[in-house]
Amino acid sequence: MRMVDIIIKKRSGLELTKEEIDFVINGFTNSSIPDYQMSSLAMAIVFNGMNKKEIGYLTNAMLYSGDTISLKGIEGIKVDKHSTGGVGDKTSLVLGPLVASCGVKLAKMSGRGLGHTGGTLDKLESIPGLTISIEKEDFIKQVNDIGIAIVGQTGTLVPADKKLYALRDVTGTVESIPLISSSIMSKKLASGSDTILLDVKFGSGAFMKTLDDARELARTMVDIGDELKRDTRAILTDMNEPLGLAIGNSLEVIEAINTLNGNGPKDLVELCTKAGAIMLMQAKKVETLEEGMKLITSKIESKEALDKLAQMVKAQGGDESYIYDPSKFEKAKYEYVVRSSKEGYVKEINALEIGESAMRLGAGRATKEDTIDLSAGIILNKKVGSHVEENEELCRVFTNKEDVSSVLEDIKESFKLSEEKVDVGPIIYEIIQ
Repeated sequence: MRMVDIIIKKRSGLELTKEEIDFVINGFTNSSIPDYQMSSLAMAIVFNGMNKKEIGYLTNAMLYSGDTISLKGIEGIKVDKHSTGGVGDKTSLVLGPLVASCGVKLAKMSGRGLGHTGGTLDKLESIPGLTISIEKEDFIKQVNDIGIAIVGQTGTLVPADKKLYALRDVTGTVESIPLISSSIMSKKLASGSDTILLDVKFGSGAFMKTLDDARELARTMVDIGDELKRDTRAILTDMNEPLGLAIGNSLEVIEAINTLNGNGPKDLVELCTKAGAIMLMQAKKVETLEEGMKLITSKIESKEALDKLAQMVKAQGGDESYIYDPSKFEKAKYEYVVRSSKEGYVKEINALEIGESAMRLGAGRATKEDTIDLSAGIILNKKVGSHVEENEELCRVFTNKEDVSSVLEDIKESFKLSEEKVDVGPIIYEIIQ
């Protein structure tokens, strides 16, 4: 079998066999297939796509390119969720404690952020002392004891995806549903949970810009999960404006705490309530979405979910007093107010522009080597649909950088106003299962 023949076959739009895909992934992982040949095949896949069978073969080959995690030592059904990423997306910090407080086990492996803002791990590390590196035995014990752990991915998990993603990033081959879906699902399946909920975002601040593209990606990933006997469902959620009000690591942790205290922004509460209810259905804890939403809401009202977050923080070496007193989080040196230059209704907040501005303030990484300023970020004062007076506050900006005048101007420009009232759509547009 020769790699060049496989490249030509896919370039011609033909279907690859399981043996051919296994040959490619094994060879690329052990470096017997060079980067230039793999990038050529990736480009052929971008142009000609893959059918459902090929995507399944590709996902399976990447899934078993390294170690897989067995969670058999954890009692009961293990649930997991994955977001395709967005601005202000602190969902895991709210959802995890919520479902765990309902008696469902969440054993989650997360990643770091590259780009807009930090990832879930970066946000958690804004809590002093908290570690995301836990030995497997301690990880399993923690989930059995308190129902939740959120840790970093092991380096030996799905090495083929790590190599392929880095290559795609520099060869213009990121935008491919077969490659995106197999990348996400190979990592999720290798992590060992029984069920997976996918939060697939669309809009200006998401990778998938349209609802149709998000639907196609979600359907593809759900099909992969079903093919590999894992209960996989997806929600399509709006990312045409940032999620919630806070963008930035410690600021998002504080917002997650406020949400578990019953003071969360409407869109974040709605997303977490419905997503949590779906996860409870997957875990056989409830039978209907309505029953699940009622149970989730009760855990916010009773503060049981807040206590669960504090338990997780303590178990992972963090100072749980920050969960009960968020004013303890370190504050940025500089604070600025961005004001509107006219009256109107907010019709759009460009989430991508807000995310990139937060990164320039220090809240995200432009390269993997960059150090994140955990206190930097943006707090919105207005959302889509809000009425704004001239000179009224649109948002507050927090940073330790001295000259951010150009960033402040870009943030102001990201708010688009209309003279007419603006209708606000739902946060979840569709559930796919």
